[in-house]
Amino acid sequence: MSTIIIELPDSLKKNIEALAAKECYSVSQFLSSAASEKLAAMMTMDYLRREAASGHREDFEKYMAAVPDVAPPDNDRID
Repeated sequence: MSTIIIELPDSLKKNIEALAAKECYSVSQFLSSAASEKLAAMMTMDYLRREAASGHREDFEKYMAAVPDVAPPDNDRID
């Protein structure tokens, strides 16, 4: 484990402390979880951007053209 020191506005610190207490987390656990969630979201966006950049519109069009043009079954409709 590592220790870091961060500066937060007082109002943000108070809100974090209140929410962490409400959820029975320590402030450290709350901030660690929040940082992990943000990191996962950013890494996912990077992955999706790389995947999108490697795609080809022609391939997409080819596969979409192979999809039958039929109405969905009754059990697969949004009312």
